[in-house]
Amino acid sequence: MYLAYRYPVRLNRGIVERKGTVNRMEPNASSPQPPGATYLGGGRCHFRVWAPRVKSLAVHILGPRERLVPLPKGRRDYFCGTVEGVEPGSLYCYLLDGETERPDPASRHQPEGVYGPSQVVDLKSFAWSDQCWFGPARENLVFYELHVGTFTREGTFEAIIPHLEELKELGITAIQLMPVAQFPGSRNWGYDGVYPFAVQNSYGGPSGLQRLVDACHQKGLAVFLDVVYNHLGPEGNYLGDYAPYFTERHRTPWGPAVNFDGPGSDEVRRYFIENALYWVRNFHLDGLRLDAVHAIMDMSAIHFLEELAEEVHREAERLGRRVYVVAESDLNDARLIRPRAVGGYGLDAQWCDDFHHALHALLTGERLGYYRDFGELFHLTKAFRKGYVYTGQYSEYRQRRHGGPTDLCQPYRFVVFTQNHDQVGNRAGGERLSSLASFEDLKLAAAAAILSPYIPLLFMGEEYGETAPFLYFTSHTDPSLAEAVRKGRREEFSAFAWQEVPDPQDEQTFLRSRLNRDLRRQGHHRVLYGFYRELLWLRRQVPALQDPKWENMEVNSYPEELVLVVQRWNNGARACLILSFKDIPVFLNLPLEPGRWQKLLDTAEERWLGNGSTVPPVLSSLGRIELALPPKTCILLEHLKEG
Repeated sequence: MYLAYRYPVRLNRGIVERKGTVNRMEPNASSPQPPGATYLGGGRCHFRVWAPRVKSLAVHILGPRERLVPLPKGRRDYFCGTVEGVEPGSLYCYLLDGETERPDPASRHQPEGVYGPSQVVDLKSFAWSDQCWFGPARENLVFYELHVGTFTREGTFEAIIPHLEELKELGITAIQLMPVAQFPGSRNWGYDGVYPFAVQNSYGGPSGLQRLVDACHQKGLAVFLDVVYNHLGPEGNYLGDYAPYFTERHRTPWGPAVNFDGPGSDEVRRYFIENALYWVRNFHLDGLRLDAVHAIMDMSAIHFLEELAEEVHREAERLGRRVYVVAESDLNDARLIRPRAVGGYGLDAQWCDDFHHALHALLTGERLGYYRDFGELFHLTKAFRKGYVYTGQYSEYRQRRHGGPTDLCQPYRFVVFTQNHDQVGNRAGGERLSSLASFEDLKLAAAAAILSPYIPLLFMGEEYGETAPFLYFTSHTDPSLAEAVRKGRREEFSAFAWQEVPDPQDEQTFLRSRLNRDLRRQGHHRVLYGFYRELLWLRRQVPALQDPKWENMEVNSYPEELVLVVQRWNNGARACLILSFKDIPVFLNLPLEPGRWQKLLDTAEERWLGNGSTVPPVLSSLGRIELALPPKTCILLEHLKEG
């Protein structure tokens, strides 16, 4: 998520008056066809657009044979019809009231960018090879978040494919793509998208995304997509010319809110739900990550998120595979992930910022901005126990009480991370944790997240300690908008006292953010990469870590020693994770189940570039055990069954 700044943009294209014909079948809102241009085969294409703000609407076919075809208006102000002689690749736009031309608000492809014409595509012609793909169970998810434009030098879907085997060997089970909906220019995080159905042309368009997803499924990797339903970007945003997609009844950081609960909201809700189903049906996606749902304003009795989750899950059942809906929210409101039967919205999981903030503040000592609410060991202790740190108590940063309890939830409904695009990119300098913390801290952070009972997420490059920043970058064409974004960035960071803010419009800002993947074969980067592989292997193989439930876990903290101890069990198997955040050696008298305990992991060992372990490979416990812990160390123990 990034707080873009709304700026009105208008562009009129030339108008060519030509006559054409349209099949008048399916002229109303009950049409089974989704919005936009749906290629039916045999040179037939169905066009459907909701436009209550216009009296007449025609589709202007620009090529290869130019025509102007009026579309009839049906129920609920839908203009639709099937046009003959339209093949995939045909360019078109809509003529509104005989005066203004606009791209399709549900365009499938914008080959010339946000101001260019829309293009008809045949999404059903792709030869999928994933017929037996079902998708991973939720508790087996390990996310890898990546930005298509900076993950490789080429910045395309196709260029990601050669790296899939390596991600699988690392232990990743799901790739999460930052937004790919069409945005202005070729450089953007994706949160300025203005055509939710159109896949970014500079990344490879819809066919490129289909090839990537199919290749991922062949490797056993799921694919999630970050979608933005709380706002649209400012440049090239013409939805308001067609219909009341936005409302002044609610305000968001981006301007007027998306109209989810006012007059006309039924069709707005349908537009975004159709978008979610579009990704699942046509691109075989395994899940959606919903950006900043706290900015979705909806006072309806049935919240948009509840309706969305129900429709996506129903579609997944129809298709016979798993599809998940994951939310980003800073409200600490567990209604998002509680079952609908107990008043929740029924989403599958949510990002847990509190876990990140507690861990980051403890490791780095930062206390500016929202980090002022964190920094003590008990914050991380509660994050392990409850997911949220703030469950209704007073927040100094917010100057009010914040959050609610996580009752009726389980750990596998929370996604945790030590870094993500927001927590890195929304720093003025885009510094990764590798630039802010020591090597020992990096190992501690990775172990805390990956060996937690939650779903871990890695941000591209963190597995080897990438040193390139991840900065905020744009390529807006309007000078006033570009300046508004620059000003907004400076104002956003005022609470953090960060002075230097790189220019988002400068191409060097983008180029500096590209990964240098060769680092993973060098020096301490190679060791850290091996450490991540080891952690993910342990997460899969240790029996006690296989049943992530609150009732199968005990969390204890030792404030004086700055040590956190997490014990977990499953069908008689037991494991103990010990995290020492002290920068000097500490001695710990730890209660442990009687018997022998085998050491599975010790970050102080020389293989992990530690200074040498003080913990023997096997320990014997009579109910308690004494440990001498080196500074900043993590140890994982497993109880050995006798006999």
